[in-house]
Amino acid sequence: MSGEDDGWSGDIYGLIKEAGITLVTTVPDAGLTRLLKTCDADPAIRVVTLSTEEEGVGIGYGAWLGGTRALLCLQSSGTGNIINGLALPAFAESPCLMLVTMRGQEGEGNPAQFPMGRAVRPVFEAMGVTCLEGSTADEVVSHFRQACEMVFSEGKMVAVLIAQKVIGAKTFSK
Repeated sequence: MSGEDDGWSGDIYGLIKEAGITLVTTVPDAGLTRLLKTCDADPAIRVVTLSTEEEGVGIGYGAWLGGTRALLCLQSSGTGNIINGLALPAFAESPCLMLVTMRGQEGEGNPAQFPMGRAVRPVFEAMGVTCLEGSTADEVVSHFRQACEMVFSEGKMVAVLIAQKVIGAKTFSK
């Protein structure tokens, strides 16, 4: 797997701490491994591994009701699994922060990833989620900082999309 230096994970971790996020939910993804391991090693952050991405939306909503700040980490291919779940925070106008590694973009080796990769932004936007896409590591960090402000100060639903060239291309073999 190639891509930009994964130093952005450390910067995102710093922003997670700065924003007071103490709950991270995820369906594990290779592009987020470094960040998830760092969060998991921090006793102040609880990392919950999900069986489906939709669970992360409900857990995040419940956490918000209890005064806890949460982050949902997922891969773009899991976006289709959370659409129904997003109806709750959309209806309740509650915060929802997501960090999404993109597949199906330039450099993708698995043709099955292209349809969902194309659909992520329009599907999220149809549900009222603001999408900020980082095409470089610096953009990812900048967008995540902006997303934390929008989510936790303004109560928005925001997804930071990490472009495939930042996480690196994955190969596919039949």
